Amino acid sequence: MQNREQALALLKADAEKILQLIKVQMDNLTMPQCPLYEEVLDTQMFGLSREIDFAVRLNLISEESGKEIMENLERQLSALHEAFQAQKSSNT
Repeated sequence: MQNREQALALLKADAEKILQLIKVQMDNLTMPQCPLYEEVLDTQMFGLSREIDFAVRLNLISEESGKEIMENLERQLSALHEAFQAQKSSNT
């Protein structure tokens, strides 16, 4: 049971790191449409999805928990993107 809790905590921490990375880029006014931004985001999201898949295959977390982590991160990233767009629109 401890390994499962630890795996879930590590995956959630990795998702939070991705979110923080994107926040830093947006705080520095990096455009979300920038190819570098998109490449970093795609690479990080792919890496996290592979980690989740690995943990599911090892039966450390449920498939539902893995989907929840990815969906939660995607919702937060979408909200950040919308906030960035709103801020950009109000500055012009």
